[in-house]
Amino acid sequence: MAEMVKVAVDAMGGDNAPLEIVKGAIDAVNECSNLKVFLVGREDDVNGALSGLTYDKERVQVVNATEVIEMAEPPVMAIRTKKDSSIVKGMYLVNHGECDAFVSAGSTGATLVGGQVIVGRVKGVDRAPLAPVIPTLNGASLLIDCGANVDAKAHHLVQFAKMGSIYMENIMNIKNPKVGILNIGAEEEKGNALVKETFPLLKNCPDINFVGSVEARDLPAGVADVVVCEAFAGNIALKMYEGTAKAMLSVLKKGFKANILSTIGAALALPSLKKSLKKFDIKQYGGAPLLGLKGLVVKTHGSAEAVEVKNSILQCVAFTEANISEKIRENLISE
Repeated sequence: MAEMVKVAVDAMGGDNAPLEIVKGAIDAVNECSNLKVFLVGREDDVNGALSGLTYDKERVQVVNATEVIEMAEPPVMAIRTKKDSSIVKGMYLVNHGECDAFVSAGSTGATLVGGQVIVGRVKGVDRAPLAPVIPTLNGASLLIDCGANVDAKAHHLVQFAKMGSIYMENIMNIKNPKVGILNIGAEEEKGNALVKETFPLLKNCPDINFVGSVEARDLPAGVADVVVCEAFAGNIALKMYEGTAKAMLSVLKKGFKANILSTIGAALALPSLKKSLKKFDIKQYGGAPLLGLKGLVVKTHGSAEAVEVKNSILQCVAFTEANISEKIRENLISE
């Protein structure tokens, strides 16, 4: 029998907490037999959300946390002062070894700070990057970093490339993943000072399969399996990616409703269209992992619904079973 994977879930974080968070956690428990979930939040609210749901009560535990870190709060101050918040208590479950991973749809800043300060980095890791998996025409790519390190240096980006490669090879089953650096052109001499300094380091790194520069317009094509960048550029690219997808869907919906003929055509095309669009549904990949920590921390969208929460928790199971943190430690400790 597989060893039980234990995941702490911030039941109070996000726009749809606690109902959608709790539902997603229960869906994950019902789908994965070697998973135990710790729902961290206000006990009465969490138990209310659990009411009426069917699940193995031996594999779901409610951990009372009386405080909630709000989105607008200064992250460092919130982590220091709100010791009984769902984020802080959930992080400490990982720190104390009671859980393998933590998932939150709450404050991104507090989640990033808590991951670094409470869970802590693996020995050898200088910075922990936030790394969402984004859908592409070729499957998926890892965009690393997208929010944790806006002042990253060249050697940090090299570490990001190594960690990203380990993640994609072991979690997404991509052998010898292609690594590119986000740039404003394909030529090696293009880019700002950071990109120009990082490019030759990646090019000469024996631990990765470096394929050169990747322009933002090439991200949807999936020209690289791991796209390395500092967090400022990465976050802009990610938000543009998500915003464009929403805009395109809105345009399609309006077009289908333009007249009776387009509505009939939409009805006929709907089954195949849904199948095609599902390929670009970011929810299927769960949340963005904060790589390089002693335990996994996953940040899901603030608007996450049950399906994204479920997939984020299952992502934690795969990460833990593949022993990614130890693989990262082994790779980087030799530097």
